[in-house]
Amino acid sequence: MKKIVTIAILVIASVVIGFTLINNKAKSEAKTASVSSDMQKEIPVSVATVLQQSLTDDLSMVGTVLPNNDVNVMSEAQGRITQMLAKVGDIKSAGSVIATVDDELRQAALISAQANYDKALSDWNRYEPLYREKAMTSAQLDGAKLTVKLAESQLIIAKRQLKDTKITAPISGVIAARYVDAGSTVDNKSVVVNIVDISTLKVKINVAERDAFALKAGDKVEITSSVYPTQKFEGKVASIGSKGDEAHTYPVEIWLPNSKNYPLKAGMFARVNFTTVARANSLVIPRAALVGSVKNAAVFVVEHNKAKLRKVLVGSEAEANLEILQGLNAGETIVVNGQNNLKDGSEIKVIK
Repeated sequence: MKKIVTIAILVIASVVIGFTLINNKAKSEAKTASVSSDMQKEIPVSVATVLQQSLTDDLSMVGTVLPNNDVNVMSEAQGRITQMLAKVGDIKSAGSVIATVDDELRQAALISAQANYDKALSDWNRYEPLYREKAMTSAQLDGAKLTVKLAESQLIIAKRQLKDTKITAPISGVIAARYVDAGSTVDNKSVVVNIVDISTLKVKINVAERDAFALKAGDKVEITSSVYPTQKFEGKVASIGSKGDEAHTYPVEIWLPNSKNYPLKAGMFARVNFTTVARANSLVIPRAALVGSVKNAAVFVVEHNKAKLRKVLVGSEAEANLEILQGLNAGETIVVNGQNNLKDGSEIKVIK
């Protein structure tokens, strides 16, 4: 009997102790939740206002230096090269002779064409007085006139064919490549030399669509090259393409006068720095307000003493500021410090 009573007492004591522990735990949790709730209502944050202003940022891109003009000079005459008057690196002015083709037969053809023209013209001069004296018919006079024109056309062809035996530079520039030597046989499809004009250079780059609309022809740019690390060249925007490619980028051509003291060569890489890319009336926020990455950006907007998480679309970056394309309005208040402790809907306390 005593054993049963003892067991009963132990069971009752265990139940009382368990109930007490559970009750204390519940009170503790309730107290913790209450404290947490109180803390949640008092999360201190710093804020800033979304501003609308002109945003200027630097755009820097690498492009390839190209010659102002790049021409493959082809022979317009068929025959053997008798003289080669250009080598790689030579500077040639427009119209100067680069090579000559054997012209013996063409000179003979010109002599024959000149003689035929002279005879036809002489006959015409003799036939005109005879026609006025009615000593010949109008058909005979017309035939003589036609003979003069045919002889004149053959003379023009002969002169041009003889002229084509002298291969000349179509532009002023530097001989970049030579493809034939004296003694080689060429035809009207043979490339003789390549000549480039590098007195003025071009740099071609492709820019994003938003930058293409921020640029305009005539904008000044700064150009640097690894060949002259300390030297800065001044160029300007020559043209902006009207049609983008599949990546939504637009071709931009930069005009650059070549320097005599620090000459650049075609084919080099150059860095183009645009310093006039301005975006008028842009929405600007401090970079510190950003939650997440630039590609998946959000900010906490203050609404009635609560922090509301809102997705935004970031545009360009300028030092400590970000351009916002979508998601915010000018004048709204955003959290710039303390957002790590916030969640959507958290109550906040703004501190100065």
